[in-house]
Amino acid sequence: MSFIDLKGTLKPLTALKQFGRKPHTLKEVPFVPLEAADRYRGFHYNDIEKCIGCGNCATICQNQAIDMVPVEGIEGHKGDSGLRPRIDHGRCCWCGLCVDVCPTSSLSLTKDYLYVSDDPDSFLWMPGVDNPDGKERKAFTGTPETSLNDFQRVPMPELEGMERVKSFAEVVLGYNEEQARAEASRCISCGLCTEACPDHMHIPEYINAIARGNDADAVRIIYDNNPLPEMCGKVCTRRCEEVCAIAHRGEPIAIRWLKRYATETARNADIIREIVNPEIKEPNGYKVGIIGAGPSGLTVAYYLALRGFDCTIYEANPKAGGMTMYGIPKYRFPEESLDKQIEYIQKIGVKIHFNTKVGKDIPFKEIYEKYDAVFIGVGFPKPWTLGVEGEDLEGSIQAVNFLYEINNGKQVDVGDKVIVIGGGNVAIDAARVSRRLGAEVTILYRRRVQDMPADWEEIEGAEQEGVHIIPQAIPVKFHGDEKGHVKAVEYLKAEMVPDEKGGRPRPVPIEGSNTIIEATAVLGAIGQQGDYSFLEGVFAERIKIERGRFVVNEKQQTSDPKVFAGGDAANRTADAISAIADGYRAVKGIEEMLVGTGKDV
Repeated sequence: MSFIDLKGTLKPLTALKQFGRKPHTLKEVPFVPLEAADRYRGFHYNDIEKCIGCGNCATICQNQAIDMVPVEGIEGHKGDSGLRPRIDHGRCCWCGLCVDVCPTSSLSLTKDYLYVSDDPDSFLWMPGVDNPDGKERKAFTGTPETSLNDFQRVPMPELEGMERVKSFAEVVLGYNEEQARAEASRCISCGLCTEACPDHMHIPEYINAIARGNDADAVRIIYDNNPLPEMCGKVCTRRCEEVCAIAHRGEPIAIRWLKRYATETARNADIIREIVNPEIKEPNGYKVGIIGAGPSGLTVAYYLALRGFDCTIYEANPKAGGMTMYGIPKYRFPEESLDKQIEYIQKIGVKIHFNTKVGKDIPFKEIYEKYDAVFIGVGFPKPWTLGVEGEDLEGSIQAVNFLYEINNGKQVDVGDKVIVIGGGNVAIDAARVSRRLGAEVTILYRRRVQDMPADWEEIEGAEQEGVHIIPQAIPVKFHGDEKGHVKAVEYLKAEMVPDEKGGRPRPVPIEGSNTIIEATAVLGAIGQQGDYSFLEGVFAERIKIERGRFVVNEKQQTSDPKVFAGGDAANRTADAISAIADGYRAVKGIEEMLVGTGKDV
């Protein structure tokens, strides 16, 4: 054996000299935690109430460490999926991307980093639930400046306020391709907008198509459950944008304007048909009669026609579109835009009998007996009156009638001082149209400006165009001249009194605050009601109406199983997208009812 081998053999014996020596380590010492850095990335914390369950964190996690799961006590609602992130800390690499993309800044990383367990399942944490005390130790948090989301909306080009009152040219100019791509790229595809949309349109899908540069795909996706998307792209009440996740720290995605951009790329009815390329089934032998060519009636006709039904619409006016044609001014919704969509619907086989008023030109009974199913979408054409002294004076006009005449191409003389009474979209539309006719315009509204039910964009547009709004003003009398023409409006100022039941404050007239304002015309816009005079005899008894609207079930079916109804005459939302949603539900209800009759489909 060599010397080296002998040394290696004896070497372990040298450790014997350590026996008896005092140890360098202590058996027990107090634990002294170290304070982590201010931007340390430890375990996650989630503010459960602030979180909206958008799932953006789960989408971006490259380790698939985040799942969206239900949480006890959290109920989903519009703008909140009801789900919350659960973290698998065995997969997490603490990169912090989930925090950087959280649109509400509810998710953060804490200074907590110590956790020991022999149970692998215990590393699945629901941040904010399993570590509620993590709120006090938040370290790595997101801010609008550090976020990977883009919170700034691409501005929409518009005509300048005083320039646009010179004509009825469209105010909104629309996005160009570059602007649309940039705006679409802001979307995080959470889908909360789809749930909020009455028609449940496939919003993230068509926005993603725009972002990818595939406008034709966007158009096809849009037409899947909306036959009037260009209309919605111009005048929709966009409740989808109200729940946009990005809006929690910035401006919501311009969903309406992106829909407008995509649908305008299809410049005529033939191009729409070429892009959408709808599958039209063979005729199935069923016939459906539709009363009213408004959004709900057109929706029913379009989708039933695609399914092989023979659809005929009876429309009292010379043009289709209902209130979107005769109630919305052309500076908001040009007629050629609507005509293009109507032409496409007709091209796939829908028949429309114009200038045919049911109850006058054709009895309802004849339609009822001729068709296998009937859909009623007659809207709310009759205006409510104010009920004040002098309302019957010449120059006192109901705003909805005023807009109808203007949109019908007729001249209406309102003079140079117009008073509009009301705070909804009809009132704003009437005021802005009057400005384009050259009048000074004042709106009297009984509540505060913030209480006005009109779209805030329309209110701002009116103010930019020189419309003066007097809030908390209650009209009590119209004064006339010796010729019986209105010359002034008398109103009382109001104070807002809190509602004892927790509702919005109510206006109470202030005694002795009478104020008189000069006027050459007064336009009343306090709401409308339905006209069901076409339902005579047994039908008036059979088809149930409550509080001025048809009573319908979840399939839009009335108390007469053969009759369906939708739009303003059946729901209180009073917007086009809700009418379209009604029509889409009725399509499914009518198809289900007729297929069940036993006919060969």
